[in-house]
Amino acid sequence: MELSTETFIKKPKISIYRNRKKVWIASGLAVFLSIIGFIVSSLDSSIRLPIRPGLDFTGGTQIRLERDCDNKCKQISTKVISEELSNLSLSKNELSQKFFGARVQLLDDYNSLSIRVPFLSASESKVVIESIENVAGPFKAGGQYIENIGPTLGPQLLKTTLISLFAAFACVAFYISIRFDKKFSFYALLALVHDVLIVCGIFSWLGVYLEVEANSLFAVALLTIAGYSVNDTVVVFDRIREINKQENSFNPSQKIDIAVSATLTRTLYTSGTTLLPLCALIFFGGSTLYWFAIALALGVIIGSWSSIALVPSLLTLNQEN
Repeated sequence: MELSTETFIKKPKISIYRNRKKVWIASGLAVFLSIIGFIVSSLDSSIRLPIRPGLDFTGGTQIRLERDCDNKCKQISTKVISEELSNLSLSKNELSQKFFGARVQLLDDYNSLSIRVPFLSASESKVVIESIENVAGPFKAGGQYIENIGPTLGPQLLKTTLISLFAAFACVAFYISIRFDKKFSFYALLALVHDVLIVCGIFSWLGVYLEVEANSLFAVALLTIAGYSVNDTVVVFDRIREINKQENSFNPSQKIDIAVSATLTRTLYTSGTTLLPLCALIFFGGSTLYWFAIALALGVIIGSWSSIALVPSLLTLNQEN
């Protein structure tokens, strides 16, 4: 049995209209910090882009090595490994140039390490592994992983990712324009930009301070976030349309509050159940899926915020009290 709109207006769970300025300040501050993150990242000499790009987008060679330790691997500085690489094969100028400024990361509580350098051949990769074994080894026999991304494939993946995001945004705008109206489409698109911008901004700061890279999985996460955010937004829009057809005793701003109150529990339950498996991936999924799960979890939280707070508060701009 459906509850009448009077039930929600008597005991509203949330009043978007009354708190809309607070919503705008919170979202505006998050967007501002994201833009600052893009600027800081672009000015960083080791990045020079709004987000630190991963191997998928830049091309090159990534060598992943598992250290052979009895109980717990001893701590080692990435600086020591970098210095060992920079001194490698000084007689070979080309090889020495490749290793100068190589990116080294220690993962899984010093149990493994990752080395990022421009594209290497199989023999050059073997030289790298042998050269650092005396400072970071010994390494497990079957724990070596080498990935090569060509200089052409990386930029093409970046271009494809940007095109996919643009296409997703365009399809969302078209769909909501057909189902609702152009005003709803504009606000839904604005919410999508808000969600993606903040998630990218967070990863921009993570790239500056924790050297977190955005790879192809991050692009997949952004597309998933866009779809998830639109799903919740459409539910709110649909409820607003139903109330507009059934009730004429409330003003437009009250109808928006009623619609948000009616969908609030559903949105929170959906977001909560989505976050549960993501939390499992974060804590038990390993390093490969760790930042992918983090990006999705952030997107779910921010997307829920924009659906139940930001978009409805923007709709009140065109409503009469």
